[in-house]
Order: sequence, then structure tokens, then C-alpha cells
Amino acid sequence: MGIECKSDFIKVNNKLYPCTVSVAMDMVGGKWKAVILYHLKDARKRYSELRKEMPGVTERTLSLQLKQLEDDELISRQVYGEKPPIKVVYSLTELGKSFSPVLDAILGWGNQIAIKKGEFVERSL
Repeated sequence: MGIECKSDFIKVNNKLYPCTVSVAMDMVGGKWKAVILYHLKDARKRYSELRKEMPGVTERTLSLQLKQLEDDELISRQVYGEKPPIKVVYSLTELGKSFSPVLDAILGWGNQIAIKKGEFVERSL
């Protein structure tokens, strides 16, 4: 019996989940969380750098996703300075870094799909 079957529920941060897959997907699921983690995988980035690398995300969505990733301790937010303009830098925590092999697998699978079923196009301005 695997760890995911030890009981009826898993409780993480006062939230009940039916299985460990549910825990993981709550933390990294959705359209943008894994993309954000991917862009932070190799380097710390400022908010504006993330926005440039992810042109399809709205500012509100990016802010919310960053906050959720921070709350789940997958990323850290470091603020430099006390008065505007302050510098805010995001980076992966150790828990976030432990997701890197999963990101690599998703990247490889996405590349296969792009090659077999898709095409690369330039964004029109």
C-alpha cells in the first residue's frame, strides 16, 4: 500500500485532500503556476521579468499566482528597500526546487506534443 492510501484524507495546512495527487495539484495546478515555477527554475526574477517572459498572463493573475505559490512555500519573495521604488525578487524555495524533475518531465512532454501536433508561430503585435 502506498502512502497515498494510508487514510481517507490527507490534511495539509488545515485543508483536507482525498489523495496525495490532489495535494500536489492544488499547489501547482492551473494554467500559470507550473509556468511560473519553470521561469524561476534557473534564476531569481523580478515581477517585471516574469511578465515579459509570460505575455499571456494578466497582472492580476500573475500577482495572485505568485501569492499562492508563496503561501504554499514553493517560492520566496524578497523585498529590497523600504520606500518606492522597492525591488522585489522571486526565487524557488527548497520545496520549489524539488519540483524541478517534474517540470523537466512536463517540458519534455510538451515539446513532444509541439513537434507532433503543433507549430511555432510568432506573436503578432
